[in-house]
Amino acid sequence: MDFSLMQRVFPFFVEAAFVTIEITALALVLGLVAAALAAAAKMSRSAPLRTIGTLYVSLFRGTPCLIQLFVLYFGGPQVGINLEPFAAGVIGLGLNIGAYMAESIRGALVAVDRGQIEAARTIGFSRFQTLRKVVLPQAARLMIRPLGVNTVALLKGSALVSTISVVELTYTAQRFIGSTYKPFEIFGIAALLYMIMVYAVARVVDMLDKRFAIV
Repeated sequence: MDFSLMQRVFPFFVEAAFVTIEITALALVLGLVAAALAAAAKMSRSAPLRTIGTLYVSLFRGTPCLIQLFVLYFGGPQVGINLEPFAAGVIGLGLNIGAYMAESIRGALVAVDRGQIEAARTIGFSRFQTLRKVVLPQAARLMIRPLGVNTVALLKGSALVSTISVVELTYTAQRFIGSTYKPFEIFGIAALLYMIMVYAVARVVDMLDKRFAIV
């Protein structure tokens, strides 16, 4: 094993890891917004909104994320959508993970005891007050673990953006393998950094889980 090579290239991998973190964070924000809207649409009393929410979830869960990225980045210019690789990666990953998070959010909301909702409405709470004071505090506890799992999946899935030339961790590893011919050392560094990032996300999820369990 070439430890001197690993020491020389490690700073470049750390820099690339921060790009991976940035992509993951931005895609997570977009995904949460898309998931909340999709969950609300699927639970709406409006049939058209339910149809839109269902189509979005079915489309993005039913097709590979890689294909979605290719359609957005390579196919987008055909319909007037010209995106930089980084933007295409964030949007593609965000919309994809949002479809999975939508089901996690909807499931948590549905799991709240219907009797508590009816009791809140009986004592005069509006629908918004019932949602804010009764439903969301209880649903939040049920969302944490599933959303944490989705976040880990998003972090690892961010490697797919290397296929559209985003210079993140996996792309950097591929470039160095082409010049060093040392795949074991190079991919070993990338794997280590991915493990560190996944561990950090898992710890945050654990802390949030304990925090909401106390409330």
